[in-house]
Amino acid sequence: MSRSSDTTRRTPPGILLMRSIRGKDWRFSTYRYVVLFVTFIAYACYHASRKPTSIVKSVLYPDPNRPLGNGQYPWPIANVFIKEKFSDTGINRMRNKGWAPFNGPDGTSKLGEIDVAFLACYSLGMYVAGHLGDTLDLRLFLTTGMIGSGIFVGIFGMGYFWNVHVFWFYLVMQMVAGLFQATGWPSVVAVIGNWFGKRKRGLIMGIWNAHTSVGNITGSLLAASVLNYGWGWSFIVPGALIVMGGILVYFFLPAYPEDIGFTCPQGSATNAVAEPNDEEAQISKRNVVGGEINTASSNGSVRRKSVGLLEACSIPGVIPFALCLFFAKLVAYTFLYWLPFYLSQTEIGGEYVSVKSAGNLSTLFDVGGIVGGILAGYMSDKLNARAITAASFMYAAIPSMLLYRTYGSISKTVNIVLMMTAGLFINGPYALITTAVSADLGTHSSLRGDSRALATVTAIIDGTGSMGAALGPLLTGFISTKGWDAVFVMLMIGALVAGLLLSRLVIAELSEKTCKPMSQSSGQQSIGAPVTQPLLSDRR
Repeated sequence: MSRSSDTTRRTPPGILLMRSIRGKDWRFSTYRYVVLFVTFIAYACYHASRKPTSIVKSVLYPDPNRPLGNGQYPWPIANVFIKEKFSDTGINRMRNKGWAPFNGPDGTSKLGEIDVAFLACYSLGMYVAGHLGDTLDLRLFLTTGMIGSGIFVGIFGMGYFWNVHVFWFYLVMQMVAGLFQATGWPSVVAVIGNWFGKRKRGLIMGIWNAHTSVGNITGSLLAASVLNYGWGWSFIVPGALIVMGGILVYFFLPAYPEDIGFTCPQGSATNAVAEPNDEEAQISKRNVVGGEINTASSNGSVRRKSVGLLEACSIPGVIPFALCLFFAKLVAYTFLYWLPFYLSQTEIGGEYVSVKSAGNLSTLFDVGGIVGGILAGYMSDKLNARAITAASFMYAAIPSMLLYRTYGSISKTVNIVLMMTAGLFINGPYALITTAVSADLGTHSSLRGDSRALATVTAIIDGTGSMGAALGPLLTGFISTKGWDAVFVMLMIGALVAGLLLSRLVIAELSEKTCKPMSQSSGQQSIGAPVTQPLLSDRR
């Protein structure tokens, strides 16, 4: 098979159809927007399919000490989001009984075990998925993961209609779904890293990483909107959504510029990020001649050489950021899985919110997370200091969580403001490390030019972080029986440790910044004239 046909074979069917209809191809910049959009939708679907368990917790395990009220919504915000009324035969009656095997005295523990089963398989599968992502066709790999995730999330919900009350059924469904979900993050970060240089990567990926919060919000609203029809629908609808997202990926996602006829900028991943301003111009000069595409590239999705786990771990900064993310995701995923449950069982302004309202209200935490991800990316670009930015946000998360726990019950308005503030500081470093930092390290100068390490490095960092994500919800299931104050103490300790783990990198970045002005001033004295031209490293 020729090189040209190899490249054509990997071109997504939707793009081939578009070319045949238009009679000409899109520009490189247009493909970048397509990649951003498709990967954004893809990972938003991943996160949307993870939210149902947090929404239905209060239905599966009702709090016997919490009053049910008179069927009226205790908070006006619920009237904005929810139109239908609760009835004695609807969700209120379900809340009285719960759902075996989760409605017993050990209900919260079982719910925590369900979460950890998913996240443990997710984190372990991440290491394998990252290496496979650097070896296989990323588009097909991502499509398979999304469709598989949707199927098993839907089967979990079918337990409601099949009247399944066996714990192992739900445990196994979550474990298999976790394995399929592991395909997502290494793949989408690798695709973005393939298409975008290092300049403004923090800001671009900070905005793009809003898919995490958008997915959480979408999943919460979808799951809550169909909860009255039976909690099974809260899983089936997000499951169907991620299947449709997988179909979109299959038809329209080019994993590499080479897959649609463009050559790799500057010839290597390392050099590609060195001169980003010239990137598109060089690609256009090399590939688009007389309106036609040169498809002689041979460095497509299945021709590059992958990097092993040990070699990727030896890249400077991978291990510290991976350990930091362990504790950062412990905090973030505890909020992801337990915040709706916490809101539904905590008195706010002298009132309790309904299960639906708690699910809808928890989305405001992710609204703050969107702002935090963008702000962290922008600051890290401006300061050229990923570690300083991430550590600062983790330290700021400690007082924000303390304030939320202490004063969040005063009123609805105070709860919303403090929740969004906590979301900003908690999700900011989590978003930065899993996107821009992973992409930076995956194209580190210590790698050989023909090596592929984006998915592998992302898998190591996020896989380690996902172990913390599994531990946090599990511990919360046990600790919450002692009181929510103990849970928040655990979360604040986790945020503190996350920041401390970056101390060595923070010191290195501070030393680099203080040494640069000194070296510049000494250079001025040595030549006897002011230096007006910035250093090459500064221009980058």
